[in-house]
Amino acid sequence: MNIQFSDRLLRLPPYIFGKLNALKLQLRQQGKDVIDLGMGNPDKGAPEEVVNKTMEVLKDPRTHRYSRSKGIPHLLKETASAYKHKYNVDLEPEKEIVATIGSKEGLSHLALALLGPGDSALVPSPSFPIHIWSVVLAGANVNTLPLAALKEQSAAALVKAYETMWPKPKVLLLNFPHNPTTMTVDRSFYEEVVSFARSRGLVVINDFAYADINFDGYKAPSLLEIPGAREVGVEFTTMSKSFSMAGWRIGFCAGNPEILNALQKIKGYYDYGIFTPIQVGAIMALRDHIDTAPKNYSAIYQKRRDVLVDGLNAAGWKIEKPKATMFIWAPIPESYGKCGSVRFSRFLLEEAEVCASPGISFGEDGDGFMRISLVENGERIRQAIRQIKKAMSRTSPEQVFDTYAPEF
Repeated sequence: MNIQFSDRLLRLPPYIFGKLNALKLQLRQQGKDVIDLGMGNPDKGAPEEVVNKTMEVLKDPRTHRYSRSKGIPHLLKETASAYKHKYNVDLEPEKEIVATIGSKEGLSHLALALLGPGDSALVPSPSFPIHIWSVVLAGANVNTLPLAALKEQSAAALVKAYETMWPKPKVLLLNFPHNPTTMTVDRSFYEEVVSFARSRGLVVINDFAYADINFDGYKAPSLLEIPGAREVGVEFTTMSKSFSMAGWRIGFCAGNPEILNALQKIKGYYDYGIFTPIQVGAIMALRDHIDTAPKNYSAIYQKRRDVLVDGLNAAGWKIEKPKATMFIWAPIPESYGKCGSVRFSRFLLEEAEVCASPGISFGEDGDGFMRISLVENGERIRQAIRQIKKAMSRTSPEQVFDTYAPEF
């Protein structure tokens, strides 16, 4: 049957992560013990009390019914309390917060609410794929700006890029602490962004997924801390990393009431809300573990960061330690640079039996880098380093270039 798919689907490129996972599965089926540092998939469970409370609520048949799409009232109130506690930001729960089925769902549906054919969004590159493809799926165009242009945490390059573009972007999509590059910004960056956005009527969306995974005394600022931010923008947060609840699929969008009304209108056509027991578990996490859980998980990731960076640097890499996120953004060793990130990723997977994400999967500006996730314990990371070092010692850059195709 010759099925005619939509132009929307045809605009999407092959999903590199899917191909990487398929090759990883193939190797495991052959008996290979692949150390998976590819996907940012937390390996620790949610706090035990959160799990127990969720299971208790699950036993009540009344909670098996449809929930409210924007989130149950107590969850919205607890989210507002969390913003007050962490950032001294006062939010009206029913007007300025919407619960989402993870941040990816929220970002995708918000793009449908804000953008359409003829519109465009400005997105720093490289970027987490949904930041680009949510815009594309909405039928709009993407204008990218190399993230490297944001020198010294200044928004000047964003302003300059906006002023030279026509038609003007309607939306600026930010993500700090940044996935995949781990770049961080300070409060002054958001002050510049908010001031400019207010003067131009530009909508700002901040994906704040790594709000709490901070190291070495750094504390990531919230966009909503900035006076006037709620006039122009919204911010997405999630339980995935801060509370190790990635598979639970629960997050939030907070900020401008008009934008949130638009998001809620779209969501009302697509879903009946998050399963109530999960929302109750999130309430307990936000109420009773707001400080302890993020601190504990951050300490785990920081130790892993140190093991991985110190180990790879000792093996000849040149990697700076990030101040946030659960990733390492590692330049490919200079002698292997001409191989590109896909060839080098395949080499690591097939020769070192270590899975890492090729930088080009986050956009052309990411080629030349590997994103390595801190999702294995210290001993497994040390084993990965040994296997990488051994594979590099027996395989020259020329052999990698000649053996592995530049695509999966």
